[in-house]
Amino acid sequence: MAPNWFDDWFDTPFYHLLYFDRNENEAAEFMTRLLEFLQPKTGATMLDVACGKGRHALFLSQNGFDVTGIDLSQASIAEARKFENEQLHFYQHDMRQPFRINYYDYAFNFFTSFGYFNTPREHDAAIRTMANGLVPGGTLVIDYLNVHYSENHLIPEFDKQIDGYNFHIKKWMDETHFYKKIEVEHDDFTEPHGYTEKVAKFSLGDFSEMLAFQGLQVTDVFGDYQLGTYHISQTPRMIIVAKKLQRPRP
Repeated sequence: MAPNWFDDWFDTPFYHLLYFDRNENEAAEFMTRLLEFLQPKTGATMLDVACGKGRHALFLSQNGFDVTGIDLSQASIAEARKFENEQLHFYQHDMRQPFRINYYDYAFNFFTSFGYFNTPREHDAAIRTMANGLVPGGTLVIDYLNVHYSENHLIPEFDKQIDGYNFHIKKWMDETHFYKKIEVEHDDFTEPHGYTEKVAKFSLGDFSEMLAFQGLQVTDVFGDYQLGTYHISQTPRMIIVAKKLQRPRP
C-alpha cells in the first residue's frame, strides 16, 4: 500500500462513482436537520473540510451562508469551482496544513473524511486546522463512523455494480484500523484497477481528547443522520458537535 493511499484514489473517477451515488434527498434531509439544530445566523461563515465536489457546501450556500470548501483532490475542486459565486469558494488544500485563523463561525467534516493519516501527529494537525479556523465560540461538526457498530456489521466481501463497472470489495480490520480493498472491473480493462483504503478506529474518547487538546469541547453527539441519540454499539454514526473555547487553554 502506498504511504498515502488517498492521494491517487480520491482523484479517480471510480471513487466518485462508488461513493457519490448517495441519495441526494437523504443528504439534504441530514443537512436540513443539522441546520435546524445549530440555528446559524443568516450570513454565518462556514468551512467545509474535505468538501469533495462541493455538493454540501453548495447546499449551505443556497441556505444563505458564506461557505468555503477545501479538499486535497484537484479533480474534485475543479468540479466544485463550477458552483462558485460571491458566497461560495473552493480551494485545493491539505487539511493537515493551516488555512485561515479565527475566521469561521462553523466548520464541518462530513462522511468519515478523517482518520486517513499515518501518524497521530497528522491527525492532530488536521484537527488543529479546523480548530484554528474557528472564531472563539465557533462550532465544529465531525461526522465519523461508529467503530463498535462498524465492527459488528462488517461484511467481509461483496460486489456492487454501477454504470457498467463492477466494484469487488473486501473488508477487514485489526485493532487500530478498518481496511477496504476495492477492485474495479470493466469489460474494457485487461485487469482490475485496485485501491486499498485505511481508516483509523477512533472512539468518542479519542475524539474528545484530540479536540480538547486543540481547545474544543464536545457538547453533543448523535448516532445517525436523523440526529438520533448516540449509542456506543447500536448506532451507525458518531456525529460530534464541539465548541471552541472562548479563551485559549492555559
